Amino acid sequence: MSKPSAAPTHPESGVREAVRTLHPGYFALVMATGIVSIAMQYKGADAVSVGLLWLTCIAYSILVALNAVRFVAFRADVAADLAHPLRGFGMFTFVAATNVLGTRLAVDGHYRAALTLFVVALVAWVILGYVVPWTAVLGHRPRPTLHIANGAWFIWVVASQSVAVLAAVLQPELGSGQRELALIAVFSWSVGVFLYAVVAVLVIVRMMMYPFEPDDLTPPYWVAMGATAITVLAGARIVEMADAPMVAATRGLIAGASVTFWAFGSWLIPALVAGGVWRHFVHQIPLRYDATLWSIIFPLGMYGVGALYLGQADQLPVVRAIGGVEIWIALAAWGCTFVAMTYHLLTTVRLHPIRELGRRSSDS
Repeated sequence: MSKPSAAPTHPESGVREAVRTLHPGYFALVMATGIVSIAMQYKGADAVSVGLLWLTCIAYSILVALNAVRFVAFRADVAADLAHPLRGFGMFTFVAATNVLGTRLAVDGHYRAALTLFVVALVAWVILGYVVPWTAVLGHRPRPTLHIANGAWFIWVVASQSVAVLAAVLQPELGSGQRELALIAVFSWSVGVFLYAVVAVLVIVRMMMYPFEPDDLTPPYWVAMGATAITVLAGARIVEMADAPMVAATRGLIAGASVTFWAFGSWLIPALVAGGVWRHFVHQIPLRYDATLWSIIFPLGMYGVGALYLGQADQLPVVRAIGGVEIWIALAAWGCTFVAMTYHLLTTVRLHPIRELGRRSSDS
């Protein structure tokens, strides 16, 4: 007699389970691929840049479709994510991914498509900016909630600054609405700066007041550096915008603040590398593929692009040279992570159900 089993009996069930458990932060894949594509375009590697752009569009389309299916078929899981202090903030990756893709399309002159993506991202940023903190933090029980502060919260900052980047990219290219886009760019950049200060304080206090184990040092902590890098890029883009009242009033302030953020982000990199050594070598926690690994690749790419644009906007050749070297490191890291992701998807979505069928046959 066959033993009862709750394991999947068809390969399709593996896909269904993958959709049900899809991490809301998986849009970091789009963010990472898009920013590396922008970096390669800036360095003149057009073939690589276009290839990465196609991958960005494909990944974005697939993830939008999967999340739409997940929202309809697995609403309880979506609601659970909204109430989760780590996965909930991962939803901001949709905002950032939409803006990164829009920015890359704008680089190639597809301004209408970029503007459409900008509107979608802006609406999502406003809605999620109120919903996620309320459900994932303020609505969390029991209290106090300080112990749940973590690096994933910096994605909120990245989403805010991504709005500023795309608004600043589109502003000089549009015949109308330049003042409105300038206002949005400066507004979202300013909100992002204040959010960075708030999140940084909460995370630092959490690390000092509660035990901080190697398991707690997850890849999203790299977003702390990525948030500074995109703040730099947004600031450099705002400095280069066409003249508008809001730009004229803040250009000098934003230019100086961008240099400060670049310096702090550069200081964070050795600390984050040391944290990785402490986690994986000292405490021997295996390095396995996880969706949150893209939270490392995006900051690496964004740091390089931010340094390139800052060096150009503020005439800082040393900063520009550093960015020019770092983007190749980001490309190599992207390639390794993409291979790991492909292997992971093949083994978990396709092979796992087949293995379960074989296990059931042997138990019959």
